[in-house]
Amino acid sequence: MEDNDRSGSTRASTRRGKEWDRVAQTSAFEDLMQRKKAFLVPAVIFFLVFYMSLPVLAGFTTLLDGPAIGEMTWAYVFAFVQFPMVWILCHLYRNRANKWDGLVDKARREASEGRKTP
Repeated sequence: MEDNDRSGSTRASTRRGKEWDRVAQTSAFEDLMQRKKAFLVPAVIFFLVFYMSLPVLAGFTTLLDGPAIGEMTWAYVFAFVQFPMVWILCHLYRNRANKWDGLVDKARREASEGRKTP
C-alpha cells in the first residue's frame, strides 16, 4: 500500500535515505562529525557547569554572598556574567559552523561523485 501512495512520499523518502547514506559514508562527512563533536561536547559541558554552578553556589554555599560592587553581591555578578558567556559561546559556534560549511559542500561533492571512505 505504501508504494501506491499518490504523493510519492514513500519513494521520495527512500531516495532521500539512499542519498543520505551516500553522504554519510564520505570522508568529508566523517571529518565534519569529528570536528563538530570536538567543539560541541566541551562547549556543552562548559555551559552546563557554568550555568548550573550559580544555583548550586548560591543555594548551598555562602561563597557568593559577599559584596562585590557596593551593595551588589557576587551572586548578581555571576548571574550577569552568564549573558556574555552565552553570547560568546554563540559567536564561537557561529564561526565554527561557517568553517564547517566547506566540509558540508565537500561531502556533497564526494557523495555525488560516488567516492567512499577507504
